[in-house]
Amino acid sequence: MAEWVGKSTTLLTPLAEAIARYVKRGVAIHADDTPVKMLSPGNKKTKTARVWTYVRDQRPWASGDPPTAWYEFSIDRKKQHPMGHLDGYLGWVHADDYAGYNDIFGTGKASEMACMAHVRRKFVDIFDGTSSATAEEAIKRIAGLYAVEKMAKGKTPEERVALRQEHAKPVFDDLEAWLHEILPRYSGKSPMAKAIRYALSRMKKARAYLDNGSLAIDNNAAERAMKPVAIGRKNWTFAGAEGGGKAMAVAYTLIETAKMNGVDSQAWLTDVLTRIADHKITRIDELLPWHYAAHAA
Repeated sequence: MAEWVGKSTTLLTPLAEAIARYVKRGVAIHADDTPVKMLSPGNKKTKTARVWTYVRDQRPWASGDPPTAWYEFSIDRKKQHPMGHLDGYLGWVHADDYAGYNDIFGTGKASEMACMAHVRRKFVDIFDGTSSATAEEAIKRIAGLYAVEKMAKGKTPEERVALRQEHAKPVFDDLEAWLHEILPRYSGKSPMAKAIRYALSRMKKARAYLDNGSLAIDNNAAERAMKPVAIGRKNWTFAGAEGGGKAMAVAYTLIETAKMNGVDSQAWLTDVLTRIADHKITRIDELLPWHYAAHAA
């Protein structure tokens, strides 16, 4: 399927660009990237390139807007790539602690929402290696925050804020205070001290979800969108060139967005290819998968 899309990249790229524009109209998006191999011309070796994803999925807060996943390919991980992708975006970006995103955020720019799943993961790694009681306690406290998210799933933003203020905020505040309290007990270079400092630094940028029902507690939506890339690279091993990587990103954008909307991607793209050549570019949004699903229904 991806190979078939790749051969039609010239025709289908405007559709992927329409999805990108749609993603950037969201009040909140999820961003992530993952390494892939790309053949380095002339020396028969590969270099590390990057696939980026930006996800707009408003289903957790009862929005009727269709979910989408937009992918981009770059030959390296320089900050200029996410800066270019999200140029002009003024909403919230759920992101991991990657310095390349820093210039996206600030006054007159996007706002950052950190990921509590990454905070939890630091303590899980310590607990798995040492069975530390402190790590176990941190994991249990964070689990309390996720218990509230189970209640908040599918509710309106206003209902989610009310639940979080009543049930999650006390847990969040207590966790933060407790981490400050126990930090002096550990050597500054110890894994536990590093995990605690990381948690405290990220919690400052995660607190916003308590007051905003359009935000998620973590960046798992983007991580889920990266799973097809992780599975795919085991099969195709590497991209042959930058052009091939970009075609791959178009394919992932179209196929994964269709899947997120419950649309048969092959049936949809077959329909699109019969119509797109004569379709006005100014009306390209009419060909997006959720419109196809409504027409098919």
